[in-house]
Amino acid sequence: LQERQRAAEAEGLKRTIAARRDEIFNDPSAPVGGNPSGDITVVEFFDYNCPYCRRVAPTLAEVEEADANLRIVYKEFPILGPGSRFAARAALAAQKQGTYPAFHTALMRAQEQLSEANVMAVATAVGLDTERLRQDMDDPAIEDAIGRNLELAEVLGITGTPSFVIGEQIVPGAIDRRTLER
Repeated sequence: LQERQRAAEAEGLKRTIAARRDEIFNDPSAPVGGNPSGDITVVEFFDYNCPYCRRVAPTLAEVEEADANLRIVYKEFPILGPGSRFAARAALAAQKQGTYPAFHTALMRAQEQLSEANVMAVATAVGLDTERLRQDMDDPAIEDAIGRNLELAEVLGITGTPSFVIGEQIVPGAIDRRTLER
């Protein structure tokens, strides 16, 4: 009975991923890393204040560097409080200055819980125009993108970070390089 239930859940998840494929893999508002035309796509739902997300970030960077055909779609999923929400809004706004990858990496390397003050300090350190960043953060499209990510995660049954969507599978947790490559 449990096996049949697991199989039915897996099949339902495959159908959900297929039905929401464009939203998951091709959302034009979602930042993309690696090779934008890559033939393998990994979608990461993450929170900048998640220690497990920070732990897996270097592994994801290693895999990205090792595979020139890897495309990474970043889904801001700020579930760990106001600092996470502020960081997600700032990161999405950084796209308008063309600095999302550097800013994302710097935020993932932060040693402390992110707050408005230290997010803005990181923004300054990576060369962002912080006045423009604050203005861009108020764009309703940014809040809409975060809302869509939260809703999509709920539909997919994603409740924690990091979580990855790879093909027809959802892989939760801070996975190691071997698991990610497989």
